[in-house]
Amino acid sequence: MKGLIEIRWHGRGGQGAKTAAQFLAEAALEEGKFIQTFPEYGPERAGAPMMAFTRIAKSPIILHSGVRSPEIVVVIDPTLIKTIDVTEGLPEEGVLLVNTEESPQDIRKQLNFNKGKVCTVDATKIALETLKLPMPNTPMLGALLKVKPLVSMEQLKKEVEAKFLKKLGKDKTKANMEGIERAYKEVKIG
Repeated sequence: MKGLIEIRWHGRGGQGAKTAAQFLAEAALEEGKFIQTFPEYGPERAGAPMMAFTRIAKSPIILHSGVRSPEIVVVIDPTLIKTIDVTEGLPEEGVLLVNTEESPQDIRKQLNFNKGKVCTVDATKIALETLKLPMPNTPMLGALLKVKPLVSMEQLKKEVEAKFLKKLGKDKTKANMEGIERAYKEVKIG
């Protein structure tokens, strides 16, 4: 489908991959785009590997299946690159974004991945320093927008604020915003 962007998120239950996928989709919807977002779980428990998917398009989306050839793969839990083929289905020009302190070149070597863009950001460190919690999902959104500006930063922040203000309060919401901004600035593109 022309004009369709598909994103696959890899994480573990409880790390916020589903939430990040949803924030991105809702920000795109507010900008007048068509969206789909959904998770795929294995054993439903905290810590189990899971995937979430986001589709964004300029016209109605008629697909109703899992994402097989994502343009972008976001890896929230870096331990998954050792156990799951996170590059599966990525096209020649695809983007791999990994939460790690390692360089894009190191990730390329580990995965023997010689195509597309590989980007890294230490979203866990950013989350610990801003949120005081190991929740790297919102910082990963900031890094994603730097790598591929799918929605405006302003719209993404509006979505995060709208959802988190009541749920987490003013201080934690502000900390999430700081994490998003820092990851946007600190992502390494290779």
